[in-house]
Amino acid sequence: MTKPNALSVAVEMATRQRDEARRVLQHAQGAQRAAQDQLQVLQGYAQETESRWGMRAQATVAPEVMFHHYHFMGRLDHAAGLQSGVVDDHAQRVALAQQQLRDAEVRLASLRKLLEKRQMEALQAQARRDQKMTDERAALRHLSSAHGH
Repeated sequence: MTKPNALSVAVEMATRQRDEARRVLQHAQGAQRAAQDQLQVLQGYAQETESRWGMRAQATVAPEVMFHHYHFMGRLDHAAGLQSGVVDDHAQRVALAQQQLRDAEVRLASLRKLLEKRQMEALQAQARRDQKMTDERAALRHLSSAHGH
């Protein structure tokens, strides 16, 4: 019975690993959503700023103001580009976490199947032993009744 106990421990560990992989995936997905939200905020702000600037474009604007606006928009675009890279990094982390969760689930399923098989084999072996003992008792009774005891 040592092997099923060791196998049960392996199943328990694999279950904890699967649960941890699921937690890591959920955390990675949350971080990805937050990064995506931040990117959308930056993009929305850039669009809003550009549309407000478009309304002022008809007015006469000093070259310094135009320079600052273009400089600001360049920095905003740069920040959005950086944030887009962050979103991509998070997407890779999510993909990796998904793969690790799948691997953990496959391992757990395999261990559970093996445990089930071993338990079934143990039950069958016990049934064979029980049947053998029953057969031996019946044979002894038959011998003793045949000899008149």
